[in-house]
Amino acid sequence: MNANSTDQVSNEDANLFGMWKITYWDIYGVKRFPYRGNRRYTPLLYQSLDMLEGGMIISNDVFGLTISQFERMFKACLDRRKIHEQYITNLRYPDKSSNEYLEFLENCTDCNTDQLLWLKNEGREKYFYECLVNEIGTEIDIRKRQRLFIIQDMIYNGIMPQKRRIASGSLSEGLDLPGSDFDIMYEMIDIDVIHNVKKIKHPIYRTTCVMENDINYPRLRLVADKDGKSFLTPCARCKSVNESLFVSSSGKGLYLSVNRFLRKMWHSFSFTKCMPIFLHGPCFSDERQIYDITYCLRSKYLPRNAIPWGTRHRCQWPPNLVIDRIIDNGCLLVPIGPKTTSDNDLLWRLSFSVAEKMLVHSLNFTQLLCYGLLKLMLKRIVSTQDEVKDLLCSYFLKTAVFWVSEEVDIDKFQLSQLHYCFSLCLDKLISWVNTCTCPNYFIPEHNMFLGKINFSNNKILICVLESIKCRGIDGLIQNLFQFDNQNHRLLGTQFESSFIMLDILRYTCYRFVEGMSRSEHIEFYYNGLAMTESLIKSESSEFVIGLCKLYNFKIKQLAAQLLPSPNTMVKPYNIRKCYHQHYQDGINTDAVSGWLLYASFYYVTGNFNVTLKITDYVLSRCSPDMVCIGYGHICKLHVNYYKHNVHSEVTFIDRMKIAVINNVMYLKYSSLIPKELKLEVEDQFTIIPSVVMSHCLRFLCYHHLGDIYNKEHALHDLYLTVKEQYLIQGNLFSCSITILGVCYEISGAKDKAYQCYTEALLCDGILSSTAEKRKSKLEANKRET
Repeated sequence: MNANSTDQVSNEDANLFGMWKITYWDIYGVKRFPYRGNRRYTPLLYQSLDMLEGGMIISNDVFGLTISQFERMFKACLDRRKIHEQYITNLRYPDKSSNEYLEFLENCTDCNTDQLLWLKNEGREKYFYECLVNEIGTEIDIRKRQRLFIIQDMIYNGIMPQKRRIASGSLSEGLDLPGSDFDIMYEMIDIDVIHNVKKIKHPIYRTTCVMENDINYPRLRLVADKDGKSFLTPCARCKSVNESLFVSSSGKGLYLSVNRFLRKMWHSFSFTKCMPIFLHGPCFSDERQIYDITYCLRSKYLPRNAIPWGTRHRCQWPPNLVIDRIIDNGCLLVPIGPKTTSDNDLLWRLSFSVAEKMLVHSLNFTQLLCYGLLKLMLKRIVSTQDEVKDLLCSYFLKTAVFWVSEEVDIDKFQLSQLHYCFSLCLDKLISWVNTCTCPNYFIPEHNMFLGKINFSNNKILICVLESIKCRGIDGLIQNLFQFDNQNHRLLGTQFESSFIMLDILRYTCYRFVEGMSRSEHIEFYYNGLAMTESLIKSESSEFVIGLCKLYNFKIKQLAAQLLPSPNTMVKPYNIRKCYHQHYQDGINTDAVSGWLLYASFYYVTGNFNVTLKITDYVLSRCSPDMVCIGYGHICKLHVNYYKHNVHSEVTFIDRMKIAVINNVMYLKYSSLIPKELKLEVEDQFTIIPSVVMSHCLRFLCYHHLGDIYNKEHALHDLYLTVKEQYLIQGNLFSCSITILGVCYEISGAKDKAYQCYTEALLCDGILSSTAEKRKSKLEANKRET
C-alpha cells in the first residue's frame, strides 16, 4: 500500500482542473476574516517572521475590542443574575425542602458568599449575622431539618395506613430554637369531609360528612356512614349509627361532636406506653408540653372563602407550584371551637397547617432568618414584659412574614438586607397592632386578634414593638444575644458543631418510631422496608441516607418479631435464616438494642451460653457516658459526652453504634420475648431498659442452666441496677421494678415480688400494664394456700 495515497488524493483535489489553486495565504502569508459590523479594517492573521518565536500575529486587532465587549456583557449578565438571584432560585427550586435543592446547597461551594462580602468591613452586622446563624443554623442545617421530618412522615405513613402522620410546628419548618416543641398531627382517614353532597362517590367505604357554614368554624353533618347508608335527610334511621361520635342537633341531622371525638382519641391513648398524656385545647401533650399531638380530619377542598387566595395579586412569592399543591391538598379541621362562644361542641376550627408548612419550605434563607429573628424577639423581649407577654404568638409572626413576602419583590430578601427585611415584617406587625386587626393569610376577612388584642391593651404592645424598631441592630444584639468581646464565636466553629445538634435532633425525634410498633401486620413493615430502600437509592444527601438506613434497620428489628416462632417445626431453617438476616442489620441501630433482641432470639431457641456472651457485651457498652435515647430529654451533659466520643468524619450509623444506647422494644405477641415475660406483650408492645433486660436474660439463662451461684449474682445485679436507676429513664422505672418482681417470683421470693409489684403501681409517669395482674395472681395463690 502506498503510504502517501492520502496526500496524493488531496493534491489531485487541489489541481482538479489542471491548475494549482493558489490561496491568499500562499501569496501574502495572510488570511482575512470577515467581520460583521461597520469597521474600517478587517483583522489580519499572519505568520511571524521571527523564526525563534514563531506563531501568529494579529493586525488591525478588533479581537481585543470584542473580547472586552464580551467581558463587559458577561459581567453585566452576572450582575443581573445576582440582582435577580432569588427570583431565579424560586423558579428552579420552588420547594426548597426537596432533595434537589439540598443537593444543590451541598454541592454549591460559594453559596451566599457574594452576599456576605458586605460583612468584611461591618463588624456589628457580621456579629449580628453570626449570632443569628448560631441560634437558627445555616441554610443547609435548616433544609436538613425540614427533610428529616418529611422522611419520617413518609416512612410512618407507609407502615401505618390507618392514619396519616403530619409533622408540624417550628421543628418541621426547620427552626430548632430554644423551647421548640414537637407538633404532630394525625389525620383520621376513616372520615371523609366534602363541601357538597353531590360530590359523594359511590360505593361508599368511609363515613362521610358535609361541611356546613365553612367561614371560620364549620359544622360537620353526617351524610353517609361507612356501610353506605345515606343520612341526607333526618330520620329515625339516624339512631342506628354509632352515636359515640355524632349528636343530633334540633332535628336537622347528626353532627360530629368535638368533645366526643376527643374522648375517643383519649381512650385510644390510654392503651399506649408512649408517655403520660394531658389534654389542653385540641392537643394531647406530655407533662412538660414538649410533645403536642393533635387528631384532625381533612377536607380535600379549600373552604369557599379561601378560594380567592389562589388567584389574588402577588409579586413572585409563593411560587405557582406551591400554590397549586396547597389548593390540591385542601385544609384540615381541628376539634376545637371558638373561645368567644360557649355552645361550641359542634364547631370545628379550620387549619392550614400543611399549607403553611409548604409555604415555609418555599422561603429563602433570608426570609427564614427574618422568621427566626421574630420568634427570638417574641421569646426574649416581648414575652419578658408582663403587660404584653400573652398578647402575641408565633403564629401572628409567621403570618406577618407571609404577607410581607407576598407583597415585596423576592429579590429584596438578600442577606445584605437582612435587618431591612426584618424591619418590614416588624412594621407590618406594628400596623396590625395599631388597628387591632391581623388578617389571616388565607382568609383575610378573619381577624386573628379577636379575643387577644384590642384598643384597651394594644398601646403598651405598640410601645414595646416601636422600641425594638428604634434601637435597631444594637438593641437586638443586646437583648437577643450575649455579647462577649473576649470570645467572638466564629462561623467556622459553629459549622463544625452543627452535625452534633442535627444528630441530637434525630435522636430526640427517634422516639416517634414507637408509633410504628403498633402495627400487627408484617406486610406493613415490609412496605416500610421497600420505602426506605427506595429512598436510600434516590436521595443524594448523606444526612438523609443515614436517616433512612437507621429506619430501615429499626423496621427490620420490628418485622422479625412478627415472623413465626424460631422454634416452629415447619421449615425451621428458612425461618431462622430470616431472623439472622434481619438482625445482622438490626444490630446497627445503636450500641445495644439490636444485640439484645439477638440475645432474646438465642434465649428462646435454648442457646443460653450464646445469650450470656451477648449480654456480657451489651453490659460492657452500657456506660454512663453513652447517650440514652427513646425517652426523656437529652441533657447538656450527655451532649458533651457525645461531642467527646464522635467526630464528623464517622458516618451517622457508626456514630450511633459508638455513642448511643436505646431501650429494647418488644411488639405485641412478639416471638422473641422470653416466655416468662409473655404477659408483658399480651395487650400491647412493651419497652424495657437495655441494662435491665440484660440482667434479666442473664438471670433466666442461669436459672435454666441450674447455676445457682451466678443466678443469685445476676439477680443481685438487677436489684442494684433498679435501685440506683442506672441508665433507666423515669418513665420506665415502673416497668423495671415489675421485671425485677418477675425474677424474684421465679427465684421463689414471693414476698419480694409482691413488694415490687406494689411499688411499681405507685411510681410517677407510665405505670406497668402487668403489675396489677401479677400482684392479683400472687394474692389469689396466697389465698388458695
